[in-house]
Amino acid sequence: MSLIADLGPDSRATALAAMAGTEVDVLVVGGGVVGAGVALDAITRGLSTALVEQRDYASGTSSRSSKLVHGGLRYLEMFDFGLVREALQERGLLLTRIAPHLVRPVPFLYPLHKTWERPYVGAGLALYDGMAMVGKYDMGVPKHKHLFRRQVARMAPDLRTDHLTGAIRYYDCQVDDARLVMNIARTAAAYGAHVASRTKVTGFLREGERVVGAALRDLENDVDLEVRAKVVVNAAGVWTDEIQDLVGGRGALRVEASKGIHLVVPRDRIRSEAGFITKTEKSVLFVIPWGRHWIIGTTDTPWNLDLAHPAASKADIDYVLGHVNTLLKDPLDHEDVEGVYAGLRPLLRGEVEATSKISREHTVVAPVPGLVLIAGGKLTTYRVMAKDAIDVAARSLDGGVRESITDRVPLLGAHGFETRTNQRATLARASGLHISRIDHLLGRYGGMVDEVLALLTERPELAEPLIHADDYLVAEVVYAATHEGARHLDDVLTRRTRISIETFDRGVLAAPQVADLMAGALGWDQARVEEEVDHYLRRVEAERQSQQMLTDQEADEARVQAPEGPWAV
Repeated sequence: MSLIADLGPDSRATALAAMAGTEVDVLVVGGGVVGAGVALDAITRGLSTALVEQRDYASGTSSRSSKLVHGGLRYLEMFDFGLVREALQERGLLLTRIAPHLVRPVPFLYPLHKTWERPYVGAGLALYDGMAMVGKYDMGVPKHKHLFRRQVARMAPDLRTDHLTGAIRYYDCQVDDARLVMNIARTAAAYGAHVASRTKVTGFLREGERVVGAALRDLENDVDLEVRAKVVVNAAGVWTDEIQDLVGGRGALRVEASKGIHLVVPRDRIRSEAGFITKTEKSVLFVIPWGRHWIIGTTDTPWNLDLAHPAASKADIDYVLGHVNTLLKDPLDHEDVEGVYAGLRPLLRGEVEATSKISREHTVVAPVPGLVLIAGGKLTTYRVMAKDAIDVAARSLDGGVRESITDRVPLLGAHGFETRTNQRATLARASGLHISRIDHLLGRYGGMVDEVLALLTERPELAEPLIHADDYLVAEVVYAATHEGARHLDDVLTRRTRISIETFDRGVLAAPQVADLMAGALGWDQARVEEEVDHYLRRVEAERQSQQMLTDQEADEARVQAPEGPWAV
């Protein structure tokens, strides 16, 4: 692809200068999956577009999900067939066309305890598979299969089968959610969108009742600026209410934050060829394969404390461990947990429904002229949400606005992915890397693997693995800073890589080496390196303390003792 596709060290300043220097058609507030999707939808329709995010891309909800691209099997029981069908079609589109380098099928076992469950669950999964086949996009994954107890025992030796009648294996898909968001933002920037992280909206520009732009603060340089826009689209997720307050409370949406926590444990703690899914009294429990790890979650509980730093409490961790241990022959304990992360889902507020019962369907409103709000939804359906938001925004724009084409716009890295995958042995020989390393790079960068390998040609020392996080190459840290918009240490340890949850020390030992590598790419002096490392270490310690607290309130109080700053995790 000949597009300029990097978010290098100078791109942010260039983007801020460009958006402040002219009126744009669309200004997007929020750099999560929906905001990035809105920016891509707008720019590919021919609209001049700017995107601002107050922290790092995907720093909130969009990096703390279950990392699943799925239809939402649980919503079949709610008879939410429209949502399931839409999500399954988006799943197929992501897997086969938009992001085949990032999205991949993953098998799950649905354990059956009672004889009557087999026809009931089987019918649901048949409907699930059937919905995925309806429409323009093939599901792209194998169909479900019924298994008997002996087959289950062979496939999952550590799963308790003494109380099972069997299981049903079915497929969904998974994705590194933060990497998906960053790639969407990079793709939008490659097509001409002005994209800037660490930029906070402090107010809206008004002409009478109409919103005509936003006042921004560059948090990196403590500089205020204004951006004029024909329409502003707010995609701030759980911060939607706060954005609405900036227009005097003139909003039509109320968003409820629901906390979900996940545990990460080593893959060898559970022997199984597939993940698991089972219902709990409050939510759904997933045990999800994740490279050399398992992700286990989630909870689904109301959260009305610090939106920026949702905290996992000891009670949350005990709850997840307690439920997963009902499935396992050898129980897990706190010593098995490598990482813990907590995220907030932005749910449209219901009248009397429990948090776990509120549908993920989204809503788009225009409460005042020139302002569009979008909330709800889920990771899998981000593209539909973005399309709907720009469809509403188009009413504020002069002249005709073209139809959305994002169902036909592959993300950066999708182009050339299959070819490079077929050439993996050749790439391994040429680079001197083991073929498993090439597979790792292809799964993260797709067709852009050549850009990473070019760094190794220029600087062979970058081919070494990180000393305390050897799943990742040194080159990946440098590439994150030079191409992927990483500006602070936690951007790399928490989102460009997943070192913060994939190592028992939460990335503490890797932090100095990663900071030194970033310093070379971003021009940091030694004082800045030490500041970044110190900040990260104190954040990790605060998270550890919160996870020793029993209640949400206690965990939140422990969590917010960590230092604040524009680069807060």
